Amino acid sequence: MYEKSFEHIKERLAGLGLNLAVQTFDKEGRFSASGRTVPASQVDVDYFWLSTHVNADGFRDTAFDYALACHRIGVLQTFNAGLDHPFYKRLSDKGVRICNSSAQGVAIAEYVMGQALSVLQPIQLQRQLQSEKRWQITQFREISQTHWLIIGFGPIGQELAKRVKAFGAKISVVRRSVQQSSLADAVGTMNDLPEFLPEADIVVLACPLNAQTRGFVDAAFFSRLRKGAILINIARGGLIDDGAMLAALSSGKLATAVLDVFHEEPLPPDNPLWSHPGVRLTSHTSFAGSGGRARWDQLFLDNIVRAAEGEPLLNEVNPGDIV
Repeated sequence: MYEKSFEHIKERLAGLGLNLAVQTFDKEGRFSASGRTVPASQVDVDYFWLSTHVNADGFRDTAFDYALACHRIGVLQTFNAGLDHPFYKRLSDKGVRICNSSAQGVAIAEYVMGQALSVLQPIQLQRQLQSEKRWQITQFREISQTHWLIIGFGPIGQELAKRVKAFGAKISVVRRSVQQSSLADAVGTMNDLPEFLPEADIVVLACPLNAQTRGFVDAAFFSRLRKGAILINIARGGLIDDGAMLAALSSGKLATAVLDVFHEEPLPPDNPLWSHPGVRLTSHTSFAGSGGRARWDQLFLDNIVRAAEGEPLLNEVNPGDIV
């Protein structure tokens, strides 16, 4: 693990009472084992924790390279929920088992609820009326009167469904299989999407980016969508044909697009999404809730115990789903 990750977690790790030999690496890719420095080509580890500290210190892709250079990794646990970065496929092809993260699910679900409420509630108008000292009733749409379509039903989609259900809204879900859920009123696969879209008031993209989903939110998608719907994307920018989305916004077919992820990040200043009146965008920040770090840590601690005791790991991803 990264040396800062070890400093952060070492007391809790020691408290587990496991017989562990810990190797750390620094930002320059120097691995340290038992007080001596070894090259990555000699690193042979059962469990590699890629924590959010590498992101915070700005060398995520370099850390990916360090992991790829290791002689052997048994399991890699990452901070990412989506595994569409080519690094994960390359690592998986080397036989490394990969566990992704569910730690950001709560934060992203709350982000979606906050954004949806900000669209349905006339908060900006209310602030304007306050500044003008005008007493005026402001009508709003209740979430309980909406129909949500959640595309992707992993940890993020499920955390979102819990919150939407608490508001009394209707929920349809698109997932890999038609396995039913107590959180959803209707469940289908991507093949059922044409039937689900006309009924949806709020569509949330929470699915992986892969060959099947890349660009699937296209002109045909918007043509089937209920007029005045809201689209929220917290998955990957590559899911959406931006030109088709802008056309749908300009025609009024799509009322609002809430976007936290984009084809190119950071989003270039000249991108029309910045200034379109129907777009509300944020800088890939939906994961940044106050409880995320604690959940990432706990997932690692739970999984390292499971690994040491030979139990099934949490969030282990099927290699066939990493493409």
